[in-house]
Amino acid sequence: MPSATTSVYDQIEALIPEDSPLRGMTSLEDVQSWVAATELIELDRTRLNPVFGVGHPQADLMVIGEAPGADEDKQGEPFVGRAGQLLTKILQAIGFERSDVYIANILKSRPPNNRDPKPDEIAAHIPILHKQIALIQPKLILCVGRTSGTSLLGKDSSLKDMRGTFHDYHGIPVLVTYHPAALLRNGNWKRPTWEDVQLLRKRYDELTT
Repeated sequence: MPSATTSVYDQIEALIPEDSPLRGMTSLEDVQSWVAATELIELDRTRLNPVFGVGHPQADLMVIGEAPGADEDKQGEPFVGRAGQLLTKILQAIGFERSDVYIANILKSRPPNNRDPKPDEIAAHIPILHKQIALIQPKLILCVGRTSGTSLLGKDSSLKDMRGTFHDYHGIPVLVTYHPAALLRNGNWKRPTWEDVQLLRKRYDELTT
């Protein structure tokens, strides 16, 4: 657990390389502008739009996906395609509107053909996510998809092994569940996802009331 002198969010900020310009930024707007103007990986050159994040800038719940798809690349906003519509319905089913939470991805640029992010791409982009978490200061994080969970938590685990329980991320509880796109492919995963998000809502209420 964090010491009395170092906050959870200070610890996450400290994960950002010391020479990164992100260190000195004090607003999401500054970070978003820097991301839009900076090429960290090849995908930043080939994207149509950076997909930075959207939602409440002081959200208590943060939702983290893997990487943008074609719809997100076109619109510059995370989770706007079919999977995004399903995510919105899942959140509404446990009492959240999209505007209540903050939604971001591990990668801010779309991989070709929606392939999984590569380790070097994750390493280059995850400091941006660390800065987002440090600025937003969520009390709870939901990772959707295996890559989201393994990238944030630094675990090489299957989604089956990660889901259904909370993980500690520098003092922030993190729940990992199926990506909405996976639910569109396999309806059998809808029930475990529903069980997961009910756990999420229960912990959220405990932390915020």
